[in-house]
Parts: sequence; C-alpha cells; structure tokens
Amino acid sequence: MAGESVAAAIAVDGLHVRRGDNAVLHGLSFTAPRGQITGLLGPSGCGKSTLMRAIVGVQIVESGSVEVLGEPAGSESLRHRVGYVTQAPSVYGDLSVRENLEFFARVLGAPSGRVAEVIEAVSLGEHVDQVVGSLSGGQRSRVSLGTALLGEPELLVLDEPTVGLDPVLRQELWATFGELAVAGATLLVSSHVMDEADRCDSLLLMREGDLLASETPAALRERTGKQGLEDAFLALIEGREEGR
Repeated sequence: MAGESVAAAIAVDGLHVRRGDNAVLHGLSFTAPRGQITGLLGPSGCGKSTLMRAIVGVQIVESGSVEVLGEPAGSESLRHRVGYVTQAPSVYGDLSVRENLEFFARVLGAPSGRVAEVIEAVSLGEHVDQVVGSLSGGQRSRVSLGTALLGEPELLVLDEPTVGLDPVLRQELWATFGELAVAGATLLVSSHVMDEADRCDSLLLMREGDLLASETPAALRERTGKQGLEDAFLALIEGREEGR
C-alpha cells in the first residue's frame, strides 16, 4: 500500500467506520489514481457520504488508514489541496454569485483574479450578479463547485453533485468535471445514478458498506460479461448474494 499511495490520489486500507452499534463501512481497501475522474457509485445509504467524509478527514474511523495525496487524511497540509462539495449547498443564498466567491476567496487567501477565473470555469458569467437563492439547482451547484475551486485544489471530492438535476444540467456539470480533469485535477464524484458511471475513468461500486468493485468501466464489463454498467453492477450483487 505504501508504494501505491505515492502514485495514487487516495489510498484506503482496511477502513472500518462504526456509528454506535452499527457498522457503516466494512474494511474498505482501494486506491484512486491521480489526474482522473473516479466515480463512487451505489444506492443511497450504502456509505458513500461516510467514505467521502473519511477521505476529507472529518469522519471518525474505527480502524484502517486513509491517505490523500500522500498524507494522512485531514492533515493540515491538505487544507488547500483538497476541495470538498457536500450535497447541501455550501454558499449563501442572499448573496450574489460574485459576492459569495469573493467572500470565500478572502477566507482562503486566493490570489487576485482567481474569482474571475473560477466564474469562467463554472460557466456562470451570465449570472455573476444574480442572488444565489434565485438560481436554478444546477446553477447553485456550480456556485458551490466554484467555491471549492478557488484554492486550485489538486483533489476535488464531490458528494452527489448532480442529484435532483435534469439531464441537461447534469451533462453541463459533467462537462465541467471533464475539463477540470484534463487540466490536471483529480476528482472523486459520488452518484447513485448508474448511467453516470460511463463518464468516469475508474469506478468504486458500493453496497451496504462493502466495496464490490474498484476498476475501470471496461474491466467491469469484461469481468461480468455485461455491456450495460447497471447490468454489470447487478451481476456483482447477484454474485455476492450467491456467495453468502
């Protein structure tokens, strides 16, 4: 794991998380490559958000290790190297797009001119002076993404960023994710919508706190003999049930 963690953006080894008497994550181990989009997919309640919280260092873990960009998760040195966007909007609804970004830029100590660069990156130039509370769901998601981009993070952790959005808005956000990856960022994007799996370079498939697969879409198709990734996921679940 030590050698892999140097080349990986994320390296998780034997991760167990428990809440009270309930085991939430059951000994997960995987690596996520740098400079790519890794999709974290699985049904709601399977532990995706808990795993993401462990990766950004805000989740108490029972045992195991999580390394991010070669450092223990939550290290102070990672504060400006990792961007985290939660499911709930993380911006102020009574401020404009520009005001939100300028506020967070001051908090992060972002360089002069970074706000303008981020507005262009998330395609919000036409709405820059609009109050965030009046924006559509997809536009608000892009504002939240913009705040995470202000510090030019090496790793972006995005928790269900497209939930509740219509197909056009989802496509726009995924196009933005692809552009960020091409520019050199690493993205971990969670979703419970399996058709988004094809937009990822590699996949982590979860169910009931377990990791069923950590591989590329092509490798998953080859292993299961299924062309549709949803069918491939179902084949993994069926194989797991039969093995019990």
